[in-house]
Amino acid sequence: MTSNERAAELEERLIAYSVRIVKLAEKFPRSYAGKHFGHQLLRSGTAPALLYGEARGAESNKDFRHKISIGLKELRESHISLRIVDRSDLVSKIRLNELIEETNELISIFVATVRTLDQRQKKTNH
Repeated sequence: MTSNERAAELEERLIAYSVRIVKLAEKFPRSYAGKHFGHQLLRSGTAPALLYGEARGAESNKDFRHKISIGLKELRESHISLRIVDRSDLVSKIRLNELIEETNELISIFVATVRTLDQRQKKTNH
């Protein structure tokens, strides 16, 4: 698989993740907490796909790394929000374990990407 194919595959995975977040947010109650976490998750949970799309068109390696790093922060924020929603039973009869696990996997991919970019940068500076 080429790097472009891997990038397209990750982009599709991030889009699917965003769609899952959108569908989850639609199930939140219209209470204060439901609206708060619904908005929070919509923002942080859909941002990684958008940022990755931007990163693929980055103007430099530094720009690419920056966008990936922001996407990583958004994924970490989503992870915490999902854990809070899960523990607070904000959405009834929905098991969030699979979505939390997918968030963890995406975080791992983004962390590995940032580390690889940093290692490449160190090699070019020496």
